[in-house]
Amino acid sequence: MMIAVIIPGRRDLWFALSCSLMLAACSGGEEKGNGGPPPKAVGFAIVQASDVPLPATLAGRVVAQQTSEVRPQISGLVRRIRFQPGGYVQAGQPLFEIDPSLYRAAEAQARANLASAQANAQAAAVRAARYRPLVEMEAVSRQEYDDAAAASNAARAAVAQQRASLDTAQINLRFTTVPAPISGRIGRPLVTEGALVGTNQTNPLAIIQRTDSVFVDMQQSAGELTRLRRALAAAGSGTAAGSTSVRIRFDDGTLYPMAGTVQFSEITVNEGTGTVTLRARFPNPQGILLPGMFVTASFDQVIETGVLLIPQAAVQRDFNGDAFVFIAGADGKAARRVIKTDRTAGPAWVVTGGLKPGERIIVQGLNGLKSGDAVRPVPASAPQRIGPPAQGGGGSGAGAQRGS
Repeated sequence: MMIAVIIPGRRDLWFALSCSLMLAACSGGEEKGNGGPPPKAVGFAIVQASDVPLPATLAGRVVAQQTSEVRPQISGLVRRIRFQPGGYVQAGQPLFEIDPSLYRAAEAQARANLASAQANAQAAAVRAARYRPLVEMEAVSRQEYDDAAAASNAARAAVAQQRASLDTAQINLRFTTVPAPISGRIGRPLVTEGALVGTNQTNPLAIIQRTDSVFVDMQQSAGELTRLRRALAAAGSGTAAGSTSVRIRFDDGTLYPMAGTVQFSEITVNEGTGTVTLRARFPNPQGILLPGMFVTASFDQVIETGVLLIPQAAVQRDFNGDAFVFIAGADGKAARRVIKTDRTAGPAWVVTGGLKPGERIIVQGLNGLKSGDAVRPVPASAPQRIGPPAQGGGGSGAGAQRGS
């Protein structure tokens, strides 16, 4: 029973207060009659096992596919430089000219010596042929014939020797023009015209590098590589060999547009750094990758099989830092579950403990959710229906409902 006291001049206030009390009583009676608030609609995702690559990020350095130092094979003065620094040269293209005067004279002398030796050999051969029938008639002694035959053989050997000398002189004359040993881009000349060069000099004349495709040498800890190999070798370890495709980033974080391929791994460990070199090959048609450039390489070295992934939105943490999720139970209630996670894989957490495949984890409607709350689970991908509240108090306050 409610007693109301009417204050004179306050009829409007009394009327408003009475209406409020009546509405509150009606609302309370309606909730009590329906057995409490309706279950909260939540979106769930099913825990599934999948294969997740384990990426490796290593520091790398760009190396030219081929590098050649242009060096002289004779001594002399550089008379002419016949290339444009920084340009592309073809294998066999003339790059430097060394003064050929001395080598041209040496070639002429060797040619003359060969002609003289050939004349002497011809005369010795004729003499030996003339003595052959005479020694049979005993017109000359056997000793004279033997001496003539030996002189003919010596003359033929002298011809071969002079011919080799001529070949050497011609080769040296050809070396007065220094060609490109490989095709590629050439740097600046390291000598000038008029400089004296020789076969024993320390510095090359120039350096050519082939960069239409390049190598990237990556350094990985020997201990980490050993652990990965053991994991791959162990039967039932849950790991498999990864992809050989490699992507690289520059110092400013930009991604190189073309992917490379892992070629091989060194079989020895660097004693100074304790690392093993892995080499990948990249196409470089536009010459963006320059030898000596430092990059960051990423590739999937191994693949973990049977890994549980859950959306990052489903994971919460308590005051102790432990990760937990809410499970939509078969009894229609939310249950709090502590899980173990060690890393992320894209937009998902990798779960190593606390969940089993097939369980329903709540990923939407987590605000204010407590363990034991009644929930109405619907797939997280289900579309939403916007409309007026459902009759009988079963809809949400905003009038937004999820389709089942």
